[in-house]
Amino acid sequence: MHITRYTDYSLRVLIYLAANDGKLCTIGEIAKSYDISKNHLMKIVQDLNARGYLLAVRGKNGGLRLNADIDTINIGSLVRTFEQGSKLVECFGSDNQCTITPACQLKAMFAEAMENFFRTLDAYTLQDLVGGKRKAAVQELLFINAAS
Repeated sequence: MHITRYTDYSLRVLIYLAANDGKLCTIGEIAKSYDISKNHLMKIVQDLNARGYLLAVRGKNGGLRLNADIDTINIGSLVRTFEQGSKLVECFGSDNQCTITPACQLKAMFAEAMENFFRTLDAYTLQDLVGGKRKAAVQELLFINAAS
């Protein structure tokens, strides 16, 4: 299973915000920490805000922060949401042109594999990615000053 860059960056934004302990963060700070495009993150942040994963505070002293406790943000749910419509093989799509589809078992096998993939991710929350001893390591790697 390959997740899109959009989903990857969505997870990175949430990890960054979780490592900041509720401090308001800017898109620019997040982009700089990961060395990714600020413009690309803007659409992702809007989507995460619309879906209730984060809270965007407008104004001069505004920024972003998580809108839920890290132990309630489920990784499987987030990936499932952002990967809707993702197809592993052609027969998953409406534009299927494969001539062996009526007799082929690939679609069923890949559907089962995808469900197992999501079931595994369902067992994890943002807490598992950033909680406990991992937090200090994530903060150091993202150049987050935990004392500020």
